[in-house]
Amino acid sequence: MSLWIRLANESASRCHTSATRDIKTVASRYEHEGFSFLTITLPQFGKDFQKSLESGEVDRSLFTSTKWRAGLPAFLGGFLDRVFDRSSGTLLDQPDVDAILAVRQLTLMFDKVLLETTVRRQRKAMSGFIQCEQDVRSHDALLTDLDRSDFKRVSSLLFGEMFTNLDWKVFDRELSPKHGPGATADRIRGNGKYKQKTWTHRLQQILPWEEMLAVNSSFFGELAGVDILEPGAEIPVKVISVPKTLKTPRIIAVEPTAMQYAQQAILQAILEEIRSNDTLRLFLDTKSQTPNQRMALRGSRYGKLATLDLSEASDRVSNQLVREMLLDYPHLHAAVDACRSRKADVPGFGVVRLAKFASMGSALCFPFEAMVFLTIILLGIERASNVPLDPARLSYLVGKVRVYGDDIIVPVDYVSSVVETLETFGSKVNLGKSFWTGRFRESCGREYYAGEDVSIVRVRRVFPTQLKHATEIISMVSLRNQLYHAGYWETVKWLDEKVRGVIKYFPVVLPTSPVLGRHSFLGYKPERVGVALQNPIVKGYRVSSTIPLDVLEGHGALLKFFLKRGGLPSVDERHLERAGRPHAVDIKLGWASAV
Repeated sequence: MSLWIRLANESASRCHTSATRDIKTVASRYEHEGFSFLTITLPQFGKDFQKSLESGEVDRSLFTSTKWRAGLPAFLGGFLDRVFDRSSGTLLDQPDVDAILAVRQLTLMFDKVLLETTVRRQRKAMSGFIQCEQDVRSHDALLTDLDRSDFKRVSSLLFGEMFTNLDWKVFDRELSPKHGPGATADRIRGNGKYKQKTWTHRLQQILPWEEMLAVNSSFFGELAGVDILEPGAEIPVKVISVPKTLKTPRIIAVEPTAMQYAQQAILQAILEEIRSNDTLRLFLDTKSQTPNQRMALRGSRYGKLATLDLSEASDRVSNQLVREMLLDYPHLHAAVDACRSRKADVPGFGVVRLAKFASMGSALCFPFEAMVFLTIILLGIERASNVPLDPARLSYLVGKVRVYGDDIIVPVDYVSSVVETLETFGSKVNLGKSFWTGRFRESCGREYYAGEDVSIVRVRRVFPTQLKHATEIISMVSLRNQLYHAGYWETVKWLDEKVRGVIKYFPVVLPTSPVLGRHSFLGYKPERVGVALQNPIVKGYRVSSTIPLDVLEGHGALLKFFLKRGGLPSVDERHLERAGRPHAVDIKLGWASAV
C-alpha cells in the first residue's frame, strides 16, 4: 500500500492532477478485500482501460468494480479526464500519454506477483487443462479436407527446405542431444542424467540408445542394462502448477529424462536451420523478442500492424497439425513423434492421453507452436487476399508478419481473416490482449501508445522483512532500479530506505556490477581501490548459490564432455563434482567491483 500511494502521488504530480481520493479508495478497499484487490481487481480495471483505448471510448459494460461519475469511472478520474472526455466517454484527440502510463502503472503493477494461489484455483486450472484437451479433439474433428490440405501446402512453402535438411540430419544421425538443468518426471537430476539407463522402444526405432547414450561401442558393456520401455510402460509427463498470478497458476508439464534429452537434439537442429534460412528468420524467432517489440512500436505509431495474443497457446496446438506438417519428411516425422510424450499424469484426473502436441516443458513446444501459428497466419492472409502464397508474396510480407511463441504481429488489413483462421484451427485469440483498431499495441513484454513507450514496472515478489529473505531482497533491489530508470525518483527515495531497513550496505554501482546496489545516471561511487586489479570496489551483498554435490565419473563424465556444445571448456571447472539447480539462493556480504 505504501508503494502504491507513493507511485500514485508521483504519477499525479507528473500529470498535474490529484490522487487523494484514489488513495482513500484503495486504502479502504484493501482493508476490506485484502491483497486480492491489488492483484486481481485493480488489474481488471487496467485491462478494461486498455480495451477502452482500443475501442476509442469507455463502454459502460466495463469497469464494473468501481462507481461512475458522469461518463467515466470515478476511480483514477483525474488521470482518465486527461485521456477521455468525461461527458461522452470518447477518447480525446490528443490524450495525455503520461496519464495513460500512470493508469497502467497504478492498476497493473501487482498483476504478476509470484504467489501461490488457492487450492480451489489450482484445481480449476487442472480442470482447464483437461477441458483444453477436449477442445483440441473437437477442433481436429471439425477441420475439413480443404483446411488440412491448405495447411500442409502453406507449411511446405515455408518450411519445406528446412524440413528436408532436418530429415537428412536425422537419417545421417547428425543430431547432438543435450541434458538440461531442470527437473524431470523420473526425478533424475544434475549429473545423474548422464548415467541414465532408461530408453523407449519408440526412440530406439529412430534414435537408438547405442548412439545417444554411449560415447562409442567400447562402452556398450557398461550400458548393457538399458531398460527399453514399451509404449504402454512409458513414463507420462508430470503436469504441475507453478506460481504465475494470485488469480491463476501456470500449468507446465515435466518431461521424462529420455524424452527431454532427445528433444534437445532436434531442437538444436531446428534452431540452426532457422538461423541459416534467410526467409524464416525474418518471420519467426525463438531467441530475441526485440524484433516483435520494434514492430509493435511501429504498429502503435502508424496503425498498420496489429498485435495478437493467444490464450493457452501451447496447449491448443494439435498433434495432428504437427503430423500434417511433417508427413512428407518420414525420418524427421518419426524422430519428432518418438520424443513426444503421449500421456500426462494430471493431478485429480490420473493419466490421460494427449491430443495436444506438447505442453510448456517440452523442448520442442516453443518452436513447433511458432511454426504452426506462422503457417495458420499466412493461410489466413492468403484467404483474405485471394492471392496464392508464393516466394514473391512471402517477400512482400517480410516486416509485416512476425511470430515469437504466442506473440503475433500481422497487418491490420488481414486481422479478421487471421483471427478466424486461427480459431478454425483450434487456437483461442485473447481479445483482451490483442490490439488493432486503436493506437495501443503490446508484444513481448513492451507496450506502446501512439509511438510512445508506456511499458510499466511490475512488482514480482512481496517485500522482504529479514535478511534471510534473499529472493525477495534481490527482487526488491531490481524493482528499485527499474523504477529509477523509469523516472519515479521520489518513490525510489522511499524504496531506498525500505531496502536499507533489510540490508545495511546498499552502495551505488553500475548495472554490470555483481553487487546488489543502487543504479544512478551519475555513475558509481567507489569506496576502495582493489589491490589485485586496481579497480573500484564497494562493500555490499552478492547473490550466492551452492550447486548440489553430484559426482560424475567414468563413462558418464566422458559422455558429458563429448556432448558439450560450443567447443569451449566448461565455465564451471567443478561441473563433474557439482551439478543441477541450486536448492536455494542466498546473499553474502563482501567487497566486489562497482562496475
